[in-house]
Amino acid sequence: MRTRRRRPSRIPEVNLVPMMDVLMTVLIFFVVISMGLTGVQINGVTLPRSVDSASENTLEKDEDSEPLTIGLTTNKALILEGEETDLAELAPVVKAYFAENPDGSLMLKADRNLPYDDIAQLLSELREIGGRRVSLAVE
Repeated sequence: MRTRRRRPSRIPEVNLVPMMDVLMTVLIFFVVISMGLTGVQINGVTLPRSVDSASENTLEKDEDSEPLTIGLTTNKALILEGEETDLAELAPVVKAYFAENPDGSLMLKADRNLPYDDIAQLLSELREIGGRRVSLAVE
């Protein structure tokens, strides 16, 4: 009498490597895209680098309103929405922004080669205009 041998049943193998490759590619895509959308670039302004301890004390951003971004170039020119302006023309814009957005903030992006005295003077002038929440941007 002959006995039939049963073939051992094999469990199908699932190869996860291609799926992981696709997921990593999608993740990298979204990280790169989100990094490009985080900041407003101002021509002629190179931001200073941040210090590790300063990053712990960052202010929480309001998700309701975007901050009003002002640039300060190496030749001390003020930049608002890509155009050069001066403090007299900037004052009504800042007042109107804070009248519209009482919880809004003003962000100054000053070039890293400027002396800090010039930046501090502009920050105090912006506070006097009416900006209660004035901050200095760093990279």
